[in-house]
Amino acid sequence: MADYYPIIEALLKIGLLIGCLMGATSYLVLVERWVAAWIQDRRGPNRVGIPLTKIRIFGLGQPIADGTKLIFKEEFTPGHVDKFLYFLAPVTILVAALAVFAVIPFGSVLPQGLSDLLVKWGVMDESKPIHLVAAPLVNVGVIYVFAVGGLAVFGAILGGWSSNNKYSFFGGLRAGAQLISYEIPLGLGVLGVVLASGSLRLDTIIGQQAHSGWNVFIQPLGFLVFFVAAFAESGRLPFDLVEAEQELVSGYSTEYSGIKLMMFMVAEFLHMITAAFLLVILFFGGWHFWGITGYSEAAVDVGWFEAISRVVVLLAKVMAVILCFMMARWSWPRFRFDQLMALAWKVMLPLGLVNLVAVATLIEYGAELKDLLGLEPVVTMAVCGWIVLAVSWLVVMWAAPLNCDNRPRRGPIAPGLDVEETAAR
Repeated sequence: MADYYPIIEALLKIGLLIGCLMGATSYLVLVERWVAAWIQDRRGPNRVGIPLTKIRIFGLGQPIADGTKLIFKEEFTPGHVDKFLYFLAPVTILVAALAVFAVIPFGSVLPQGLSDLLVKWGVMDESKPIHLVAAPLVNVGVIYVFAVGGLAVFGAILGGWSSNNKYSFFGGLRAGAQLISYEIPLGLGVLGVVLASGSLRLDTIIGQQAHSGWNVFIQPLGFLVFFVAAFAESGRLPFDLVEAEQELVSGYSTEYSGIKLMMFMVAEFLHMITAAFLLVILFFGGWHFWGITGYSEAAVDVGWFEAISRVVVLLAKVMAVILCFMMARWSWPRFRFDQLMALAWKVMLPLGLVNLVAVATLIEYGAELKDLLGLEPVVTMAVCGWIVLAVSWLVVMWAAPLNCDNRPRRGPIAPGLDVEETAAR
């Protein structure tokens, strides 16, 4: 029986993880609709409550009603689609979105007292710490996140190709170009954190920040690059060019309905949740907060209050980042596609390289610089990081001052070519 304990633990974690993610996704849709209503000064969903009653409970039954409608909606499959790839696309993108959470920690460990209690009940054969992550022994968690998360682009491309629809096809092409392009600055933003921590384990990166300070203060340029790239990777406004309704109806998901469309929508929200978790873990200290969560890493030193507070602090930070995502979506206009790609290749990619070189240089020559400035090592890196951010921002503004200028051009679009004279002829 003891041989099956790891399998039972993994299955329980997987079931709990998927159940919590599906429930959180459903109610985050409701929260976003409330945020949209607040920003646009109108009413959000507030009427759906307990079925067959007049109890509205602030509209908390709206996600259940929406999910039930999509599940029981007629499953219509157009006759002109490639059916195998058509059905494979939503499955691929949803599985990729869920598989990322296998290595994302939701806390450190449960207290040793709980492990002893499980041994006493016969659920475990030996007392050991229970890690709050589905796969606690993955030493390449950062690489796993990028490898599995990158598979989502195949779902978008397959959905656009198999739909045999020009709008879906263009949406799939946009998705492939956008997601692949922003993967590069996303990775460059993470490399600086990996260099500073010396590990690819997400829990180790959190522990390093607990001792040395949050990376958002030490590597602000890396945070900026990662933040913008994470926005684009999640495919939300102002980066939702893959499903721009005014241009592509609904992008690669135009031909989908019912449960298949719901899988695409759930995957989109899961990408946002994943981006929020990574931002918090890599740059905002994860579950660490001064005076609350403590510094101890050993499981035997983690008490009940400390273990629970770590989970609460992490989820509170993630929720704050998600609210930032939501407010940005309903506040900013959409980029043009050429602006989107130019931002990735001409701005974010060079800034990511600059941050990586700066962090590597500080790690190599930080001791000499610390003695020169007479500051603590962490303070020295933070000061240098903010100087690099300011200089990089000024260089970008000087090199491309009209990148954000959307005013109509009044002169000829090319030397010797006047649009009005050409139209008159």
